[in-house]
Amino acid sequence: MKKQKAYAAAGVDIDLGNKVKATLPQLLASTHRREVLGKVGGFGGLFALDVKKYREPILVSSVDGVGTKLKIAFQQDKHDTIGADLVNHCVNDIAVLGAEPLFFLDYLGTGKLEPHVFTDIIKGFARACAENNCALIGGETAQMPGFYQPGEYDVSGTIVGVVEKSRMLNGQKTVKRGDVVIGIESSGLHTNGYSLGRKIFFEQLKLKPSSRVPGLKDTIGQELLKEHLSYGPLVQKLLKKFNLVGQPDQVRAFAHITGGGFVDNIPRVLPQSLDVVIKKGSWDMLPVFQIIEQKSGVPDDELYQVFNMGIGIVSIVTADKADAVLKFIKAQQHKAWIIGEVVKGKGEARVI
Repeated sequence: MKKQKAYAAAGVDIDLGNKVKATLPQLLASTHRREVLGKVGGFGGLFALDVKKYREPILVSSVDGVGTKLKIAFQQDKHDTIGADLVNHCVNDIAVLGAEPLFFLDYLGTGKLEPHVFTDIIKGFARACAENNCALIGGETAQMPGFYQPGEYDVSGTIVGVVEKSRMLNGQKTVKRGDVVIGIESSGLHTNGYSLGRKIFFEQLKLKPSSRVPGLKDTIGQELLKEHLSYGPLVQKLLKKFNLVGQPDQVRAFAHITGGGFVDNIPRVLPQSLDVVIKKGSWDMLPVFQIIEQKSGVPDDELYQVFNMGIGIVSIVTADKADAVLKFIKAQQHKAWIIGEVVKGKGEARVI
């Protein structure tokens, strides 16, 4: 009988790690872009930026995690959506500047490497990267026994994109009084507010992931694992149609409604002399948020600062183009509504 290696006995199985990682080339094939050099598994990922396509290329980067949404995945042993959540969240964070994604790097830390979990997570990364035309060029998988609870892991990711300097969005310079705010529908909680969401559903309302609630088509577990939508392709189409070279931007700014909700995210793209007023009831709120609003006992002020409340991203546009932009968004199979306006103020977002 072959003696177990000391490191494996201590909880880190390098051979298993190598065996699992051997499947990566097939899993990542769908994310390949012609600019990618070398193979996955080197000390660094290589990407040859085609600078001829740009006069002044600006690289835009972002890093993020999935937060306590992972707890829902652990409860249900369902791991094929988490990777897509992470990629799409990162894509949106750079899309609001007008940037297109180039490549993505992931980090996975776990106590014990479970091959089926690893494969499902990477499949999620690969699927979302392919959908966003983003190359998955490298990552790190760390086995850290004793650091995580059994069956648990953490993931994070870094994205790098590019935007032409003259086409970069900067709402702090372009947003004007009288501009209109368009809200585009989310799929659910996306990747924010899960610590409060889990408390409401599992502690307060005493539900389980398998519970069904009137008004929801899916179980609570399925509802809470719905993928964070990517708005990257939609943003690029909007900019191509409405922000023409040599003319003032019709689409002034975007704000990704992530942690901090409307209250903390919209001010990030506002001049200090202007506010945005968001009108409650101006969009069809998703059933999951109706339940949270009606049964949680949490004041509205806090709900609109913790959750996206059914709006995944907002676009600030000129008033004369609002209807045309709204029509275009709907034609791209996204639900959207005019939900607010820009008024005189001091760089804040208010929900009334």
